[in-house]
Amino acid sequence: MGLLKIQLVRHATILLTIEDKIILVDPMLSPKGEMSPVLGVKNQNNNPLSELPFEINLDKIDAVLLTHTHRDHFDDFAIKLLPKNTLIICQPEDLNKLTDLGFKNVNPVQNRGKFLGFEFIKTPAKHGTGEIGEKMAPVSGFVITPSCKKSIYISGDTIWFEELKNVLNEHKPDISVVFSGAAKFSEGDPITMTKEDIYKFCSFLNDGNVIVNHMDSWNHCNLSRNELKEFLEENNLSNRVYVPDNGEIIIL
Repeated sequence: MGLLKIQLVRHATILLTIEDKIILVDPMLSPKGEMSPVLGVKNQNNNPLSELPFEINLDKIDAVLLTHTHRDHFDDFAIKLLPKNTLIICQPEDLNKLTDLGFKNVNPVQNRGKFLGFEFIKTPAKHGTGEIGEKMAPVSGFVITPSCKKSIYISGDTIWFEELKNVLNEHKPDISVVFSGAAKFSEGDPITMTKEDIYKFCSFLNDGNVIVNHMDSWNHCNLSRNELKEFLEENNLSNRVYVPDNGEIIIL
């Protein structure tokens, strides 16, 4: 069975090493404080709130996987620094934007596609409720099934909602990377998973490892790593849910 390594860079940005291939997910590469804050929330520090923990060698990246192109998942620094011939795997709605930005190897996944010898399956995501959720759409998740047969689910920015049950029932991922942080604007409900959503996710998917990211780096994310860790401990989930620090590597 081949190597499967997951390294949290920062926020939603992760490096997946699957066998001998490296996939960069949702690159947000700006230095700390380079971008304006989300307005109307308590924390008004500039984004991102944390520095990149290390420099990514973009020449060694085999592909970029984009769940969507909001600026905290695909920023101006990533647009500038990524080689324009980079293999990009994305949702169909982002094709025109990416090609307009000059990227020449953009591959939208309508339902499923094969890249680098792995199968990529697009899954639904719901980035909030009501009018806010409609404005934040479209966003997607992805299931990756490599030849080592350990399936990996990347949730994208989503809350817990009914269709995720279908995703988990159908794909039964061995490893899930869940975007959390309980991000919220000044009005409306959270637009990414809360600690209670993580509990529901783990209760429904009662097997497999869960890695939680999307915390402590963007000003409208209200759930911290420390708070989530305390919650997981209280609910006997610490043995199967990883909450990595920036730069931390998990090998499964």
